[in-house]
Amino acid sequence: MPDERGRARGCANNSENMTTEHLFLRACLRQAVPRRPVWMMRQAGRYLPEYRATRARAGGFLNLCKTPELACEVTLQPIDLMGVDAAILFSDILVIPEAMGMELQFLEGEGPHFPNPIRNAADVAKLTDPDPEVELRYVMDALRLIRKELNGRVPLIGFTGSPWTLATYMVEGGGSKNFSTIKKMIYADPVSAHKLLERVTESVIAYLTAQVAAGAQAVQIFDTWGGILSTLDFRAFSLNYIKRIVQAVPKVGPDGQRVPVIVFVKGGGQWLEDIADTGCDVMGLDWTTDPTEARRRVGDRVAFQGNMDPCVLYAPPEVIAQRTRAMLTAFGDDPGHIANLGHGILPDIPVEHAKAFIQAAQAEIGG
Repeated sequence: MPDERGRARGCANNSENMTTEHLFLRACLRQAVPRRPVWMMRQAGRYLPEYRATRARAGGFLNLCKTPELACEVTLQPIDLMGVDAAILFSDILVIPEAMGMELQFLEGEGPHFPNPIRNAADVAKLTDPDPEVELRYVMDALRLIRKELNGRVPLIGFTGSPWTLATYMVEGGGSKNFSTIKKMIYADPVSAHKLLERVTESVIAYLTAQVAAGAQAVQIFDTWGGILSTLDFRAFSLNYIKRIVQAVPKVGPDGQRVPVIVFVKGGGQWLEDIADTGCDVMGLDWTTDPTEARRRVGDRVAFQGNMDPCVLYAPPEVIAQRTRAMLTAFGDDPGHIANLGHGILPDIPVEHAKAFIQAAQAEIGG
């Protein structure tokens, strides 16, 4: 595709005919758009009463993930209710470890739990290599259904957790305050740690490849826990595996269109150059990273996504609008920016406050 970085955001010849679908996908590739596209991580979630009602009908979170019709329903809710510019598949990153043979539970008030976590090489050896169209068929069926129901209104984003982030849950058995168990493994038994990460990486590559074949028009890799590592360990135990995935995921979908890859490392602002070097198209930024400094450091190699602190959405709507405009200004006239939060929207955010963020981002025209 031609390089259109030098053209003003509002001056594209075909901007008056540009669909919402073009906004997000073009911004991912740093091409001219009339305004910033906007969506929110965890936009299909507990802050929406409609989501809570669908989840109650499903009889639980995992049932919701594993019922394609209901997963489709909640994926579409933010499109219909909030007017966001992209849909993201409703699922969970931990469906991959479950598909690899681990028992996964979601305990009320406690989050995900693996009752038999990975602790040594023997446990790693017990893992299986899932076929995405078998063990994860419900995800692929959901993607196909969502793509059909969207009917081109907005593009569909698929996603996965990074191997490191998935491994933290698989080894810790769930969430953690200090990640001492997974860190014990990487320091005391790095061979087993790398073997686990190798196995997970291969499963993630197969999973994202299948997502693209099923209709995902972009994919995002969430490295939620990369920021807990030192620079040396991040490069060894997270970055190297992310780069392998980015290089392996199909760059073109079955419709012949380019499939951008987004990499988001929470707490990863010190490694911007390393993340850009993975070959990703878009880098997600959390709220601790200054956009001007980020662009200075990585040049025009990637588009940016982010980076509003989700807690700003607790403010009154007029303050949210002010902070949103300030965020857009900080990213400047660069067409390669997708407005988003710096992490997932929190479950007790008022719906009207989320709408204030979306509407303020979409009201911005030009540079």
